[in-house]
Amino acid sequence: MTIKQRYEAIISYFKEANPNPSTELNFTNAFETLVAVILSAQCTDKRVNMVTPALFKAYPSAKAMAAATPEDLLQYISSVSYPNSKARHLQAMAAMLVDEFDSVVPSTMEELTKLPGVGRKTANVIMGVVFHKAAIAVDTHVFRVSNRTGLAHGKTPFEVEKTLTRHIVEEDRYNAHHWLLLHGRYVCKAIKPDCLNCGIKQYCKHYNKK
Repeated sequence: MTIKQRYEAIISYFKEANPNPSTELNFTNAFETLVAVILSAQCTDKRVNMVTPALFKAYPSAKAMAAATPEDLLQYISSVSYPNSKARHLQAMAAMLVDEFDSVVPSTMEELTKLPGVGRKTANVIMGVVFHKAAIAVDTHVFRVSNRTGLAHGKTPFEVEKTLTRHIVEEDRYNAHHWLLLHGRYVCKAIKPDCLNCGIKQYCKHYNKK
């Protein structure tokens, strides 16, 4: 199977199985999206969704969060992973939004990655979810599935992102991020991949080597 055939087969499967994938994080606007994605780093969406309702109620805007202290924010996010650093990042991010971006979440990689707590993966998520750009965010799930299946071999998320971007057409890139993420979260798990119930196993390098 050529790399082109592998991509075509896997993308076709996902299009039929899950034509309208979406994030599992809960939010109502661009600022809330940014906060939720920062909190989701190395943490489950389920846990993030448990803490954000109270956080968003207390700090509904960048201006409100910028006026808080990291200690104030920590009270709301103490159950997520790395709460102390995330509390500092959220406060600093909100302050920069107010001071440099008139409280508006920016839409470019260059501007987004200036914000504290925002790396390339988070920026790609925001560009895709909020601004509907053809961005592929590579988290641990996307990285694992891409390498296992043979879609993209890479030692770093950026290497995988470049390969996926090269082979997936623009109109499918936003959905591809969610397809691969969800597949990694529920089927192609890190410890025990559920190959028996995998819909793309016939196209997967890892499965066919077993």
